[in-house]
Amino acid sequence: MPENTPTETPRSRWFLVPMQALVAPLLAMPRVAKRALALLVDSSFCVLTIWLAYCFRLNEWTVLTGVQWLPVFVSLCMALPIFIVMGMYRAIFRYANLAAFITVLKAIAIYGFAFMTIFTALSVPGVPRTVGILQPFLLLIAIGLSRLGIRYWLGDAYQRILHQNMLAKVLIYGAGKAGRQLAAALTNSAELNVVGYLDDDPRLKGGVMGGLPIYDPSDLPVLAEALGVHNVLLALPSASRQRRNEILEHIRKARVNVRTLPDLTALAQGRVAVSDIRELEIEDLLGREAVAPRQELLDKAMRNKVVMVTGAGGSIGGELCRQILRNEPSSLILLDQNEFALYNIHAELRKLAELYNHENLQIVPILCSVRDQDRIEHIMQSWRPQTLYHAAAYKHVPLVEHNAVEGIKNNVMGTLITARAANKCGVSNFVLISTDKAVRPTNVMGASKRLAEMVLQALAAESAVDRMRTNFSMVRFGNVLGSSGSVVPLFRQQIKDGGPVTLTHPKITRYFMTISEASQLVIQAGAMAEGGDVFLLDMGEPVRIADLARKMVELSGLTVRDEDNPEGDIELSVTGLRPGEKLYEELLIGDNPETTEHPRIMKAREDFLFWPELSKKLSLLNAALDRNDMVAARATLAELVSGYSSTGEVSDLAFTSAETVPAA
Repeated sequence: MPENTPTETPRSRWFLVPMQALVAPLLAMPRVAKRALALLVDSSFCVLTIWLAYCFRLNEWTVLTGVQWLPVFVSLCMALPIFIVMGMYRAIFRYANLAAFITVLKAIAIYGFAFMTIFTALSVPGVPRTVGILQPFLLLIAIGLSRLGIRYWLGDAYQRILHQNMLAKVLIYGAGKAGRQLAAALTNSAELNVVGYLDDDPRLKGGVMGGLPIYDPSDLPVLAEALGVHNVLLALPSASRQRRNEILEHIRKARVNVRTLPDLTALAQGRVAVSDIRELEIEDLLGREAVAPRQELLDKAMRNKVVMVTGAGGSIGGELCRQILRNEPSSLILLDQNEFALYNIHAELRKLAELYNHENLQIVPILCSVRDQDRIEHIMQSWRPQTLYHAAAYKHVPLVEHNAVEGIKNNVMGTLITARAANKCGVSNFVLISTDKAVRPTNVMGASKRLAEMVLQALAAESAVDRMRTNFSMVRFGNVLGSSGSVVPLFRQQIKDGGPVTLTHPKITRYFMTISEASQLVIQAGAMAEGGDVFLLDMGEPVRIADLARKMVELSGLTVRDEDNPEGDIELSVTGLRPGEKLYEELLIGDNPETTEHPRIMKAREDFLFWPELSKKLSLLNAALDRNDMVAARATLAELVSGYSSTGEVSDLAFTSAETVPAA
């Protein structure tokens, strides 16, 4: 059994645990029992103060004998009835106020007058007259101090117990160093009350650490109900993702909300508030063990280089910037047309640069649209970037479907303008951030991203003829957890709002990857590019969105309302596929992807049009877009992009009539 050592728990907990063990039973006693206890204590004071009066009078410690016991008998017979009649035992001692102390003063004044009359004024042989004077004063001091002590002792303890009972009770999963640090940080929490640990180490089960019991995790469903626990905090920083998945799968049965701890070092130093405890990271449910990035590839792409990121204020562009900053470029150029997003990422990166002691790193925020050719060229000529990551794109499928002209102009023409400017200004490496929706697309967003890939493939093929200076490549991957438009934050908010959680189709599946892993792989893939490469990231197994929604509901401590459980908390509502949405996504158009030197990165050989033919088609497409002719634009897009069909209604809201505007 683990021993309680001062290194494991704060001093305050050592004091409070035995105090609460003593106070709680006292506060739980019936009112009659509390009054009887108070009478017993006051009776003891009567005896004690008479003995002290004799000792003071005789100037030595003495033992009462014979007639000396008479004042004791008289004191008990007089004091207790007076105290009862005066209402001293009707007051709640832990709330004793000035009025209660005045009552004590009056009662003892009456008692003292009677007691002094008998033993001082009238006198009793064998009993010194001074006993009749000293004892009432000593009794006043004893009873007054006892009421004052109880007022502060029980009153504070009662408020503390009441406060703790009102806090959300939590169990910490993991009784190791991380769990102990978290428990220490939560000692004085105004939100959470730790009632124990969960740990599957057989040496710890049934033990007590820092005054907190250690339970068997298999008992969690019973414990949650018995202890009133609705939250479990994971304190397993060193556990593998597979192990965390196993634990979370087991916890799902207990109907508790699962959260995870913030940075332990920050907690220990008091720099992180308890409110910073995070919601469960959904990648714990979906991801695989991440492969450590290869530092030589990261260094090749950016160390001591000028790096530019377009769309830097977006979720993927922002994470690329964070990863780039860690690898010490000489300058980092942030380009975005959204002022607020650019401001936020610039402020965040400046703080990160201070944290990593990169004082000499230039972080340059530039407002610009990737469709502004003159501005883009001027920026590149001024800063001379050596590596460029092109993340600027409209990627929300329904929004791009309803605003197709802007989607195509930004995703296709913006890529073309930026790529030409990069080649003109001598950028060494140009990496396009693409998507799995570019494979046999059923929507404008996917088709526009595939056409952007084809633009770079065609430009790369021209390099053999025109001796282009830029190495063009593209990286294709699926959904990124936590990115803007991701289902994860949407589901989380819907669960907080009480549901329903909306699914477009019960069988819809998607690939998922953490945003940090995706960004690292993008950088490494770009470093391996030879020109015109289409890289595919290994996304693991596709995830059924309905299963993801169910896990998120259950790990929030709630249940799904369905036919099997009509009394459940959260309903899963099917709304129907949106315009251009597919049930399943793919990463590869052709067959037999090639492996690379990195186990999570593959290379595809995709067909494309050579630049002379493609440039003519792009001119036709651009002309149709300038006329807002979506019928012609979609027809050209379908002719260029394999698998995309221009049949069906046009959804562009600026092209269609007001009657066809979709409901909010």
